[in-house]
Amino acid sequence: MYAIIETGGKQYKVEEGQELVIEKLAAEADETVTVENVLMLNNDGAVTVGKPFVEGAKVTLKVVENGKARKITVYKYKPKKNYRRKKGHRQPFSRVVVESIVG
Repeated sequence: MYAIIETGGKQYKVEEGQELVIEKLAAEADETVTVENVLMLNNDGAVTVGKPFVEGAKVTLKVVENGKARKITVYKYKPKKNYRRKKGHRQPFSRVVVESIVG
């Protein structure tokens, strides 16, 4: 059984017991979060597609940790104009484990 969920503006294919890294959730470590934005559900070949979401379906996620990704450098400049800007960015994320898929 697997489901396609939407969280953080992105879509993920999830199965029970799977660990994945998603956009940061508003939950601390060891808390559970319920995602009700289930776009598709496959239960042993019986496919249910939502319009836009499957009614009554939900996925329970357990937050393992919250962290920040590696730093990326953003550098802008314009030639011959002495314009240079250097910035860094670390994207926050949540590492979660899929506990159950109900639908």
